[in-house]
Amino acid sequence: MNVYEQAHALERAIKESEEYKQYKAAKDKVEANEQLKGMLDDFHKKQLEVQTKAVMGEELTQEMQQSVQDLYQIVAADPLAAEYLQCEMRFQVMMQDVFNILGELVKF
Repeated sequence: MNVYEQAHALERAIKESEEYKQYKAAKDKVEANEQLKGMLDDFHKKQLEVQTKAVMGEELTQEMQQSVQDLYQIVAADPLAAEYLQCEMRFQVMMQDVFNILGELVKF
């Protein structure tokens, strides 16, 4: 069994998964709408800032958390954005599961 061949097989399996196909289709629709793409980019940027602060051990204020939540509510009010965010979350959960499985290899 060649590890590289198996890695490419995993890549193909991911691309053939419903999670990936739905995420890719929703992403393509969002990218065709510049205004919506900009709103989602802003949301992701703000979300990443808050997550980075949390990982770095910085205190997250109620205002920071509320700001992300408010922005999410605004973005998710658009049906296409809501669909995209749902597809993105399902895809991320699948990928996290794959990473967890691979991470078992390095546990001692």
